[in-house]
Amino acid sequence: MANGDGAAAGVQLKVEKLVYGGEGMGHADGVAVFVPFVLPGETVAVRLDAQKKKFARGRVEKFVELSPERVAAPCPYFTRCGGCHYQHLPYDVQLRYKKEILLETLSRLGGLRWEGPVEVHASPPFGYRNRAQWKVRQAAGGGAAIGYLEAGSQTLCPVERCPILTPALEDVLARLRGLVGRGEIPATLTELEAFADGEDARVLLGASFANLGGTTAEALGRRLREAIPAIESLLLHDASRDRFELLGPGYLRYRVGERSYRVGHLSFFQVNRFLVEALAQRATSGAGGRLALDLYAGVGLFSLPLAEGFERVVAVEGNPAATRDLEDNIRAAPGGSARIEARTQDAEEFLPSWNEPPDLIVLDPPRSGLSDIARERVVELGARAIRYVSCDPATLARDLKEISGVYEVEAIELFDMFPQSFHLESLVRLRRKERAA
Repeated sequence: MANGDGAAAGVQLKVEKLVYGGEGMGHADGVAVFVPFVLPGETVAVRLDAQKKKFARGRVEKFVELSPERVAAPCPYFTRCGGCHYQHLPYDVQLRYKKEILLETLSRLGGLRWEGPVEVHASPPFGYRNRAQWKVRQAAGGGAAIGYLEAGSQTLCPVERCPILTPALEDVLARLRGLVGRGEIPATLTELEAFADGEDARVLLGASFANLGGTTAEALGRRLREAIPAIESLLLHDASRDRFELLGPGYLRYRVGERSYRVGHLSFFQVNRFLVEALAQRATSGAGGRLALDLYAGVGLFSLPLAEGFERVVAVEGNPAATRDLEDNIRAAPGGSARIEARTQDAEEFLPSWNEPPDLIVLDPPRSGLSDIARERVVELGARAIRYVSCDPATLARDLKEISGVYEVEAIELFDMFPQSFHLESLVRLRRKERAA
């Protein structure tokens, strides 16, 4: 797979399967080769970019044989922009492969060979994403451009539109493009983040600048609000002084079914506007008892519905900004302040000092999954049931393997929170084994 001078050579291979991460895998000379934007069954000529002892990565130079499942991507930036990986697949095919990838990852890394059904919750494939982060770069000839970074690069891919965004965020992007292109906001702008509410009507906007120079935050805020009437709150960051300027309440209200959540600029919230209600309902349904622990609680997406079935809910969140939103949501919930207790602590800090056995533990950790300390203490607390919400099947597989001696899987659900990308969300229901009780 290399020339005599050590330079990587091109290879031809047949794609065998898709793997988590958005790539297809095939073999050449007994070495696994990973290539993006391909489909199983396709034969491709590949130029190798990186080669290790047991695997290599490359890019397609030529399609020798195409899959009949391949479709034309609707976005002109697909394969350049680093955000999407599967626009060359019909949506039903994306779901099929994501289910296969989830089960294969759980089996290969976690030793879990699940033979039961996997309920798949589909999303509208476009117009779903309620949060966006855009980079801004100054052009060599003057002016600036807004867009996303190219895959594996710091190079900007300027975009005029993004079909996975909600209509409100598409409109915000267009208005920001105009401001940036006309030079109507400081040229030191480096990054933007926008978040739309559940009705897709109001927006939180954050803007980061290398420095604000002679522009005041108030003047800049007025200009942005004039151009983007949907702004509910504006957060400006001056990196030169590491200073934030808040213009507005600092949050918006996000309705999920019958509940309303306060979500601030610096708080995490699910990005798929169509599936957030289903995820909250499925993660908490059918559960009841004396005590529930909601670890990595965020703004309380699961805490509030849990309070309807439990006498007490302890919601644990390490981000102080999110905890402020959580506390407000608890106060606003009917009976919430009496049943839900918020703890501003990381799970790793909270769990070693908590000894009261809960009936249920809800876990929604970051992509890194559970730490060793959190995983050990969750098992030691001995809850009858666990609901594990995961955005990374590899760390989910690791954690399930580690607790499999005490807990067994009862059900697995897949939520396609990120259509067109390789990312997927899953919900695993676990029950404590009778012999471990």
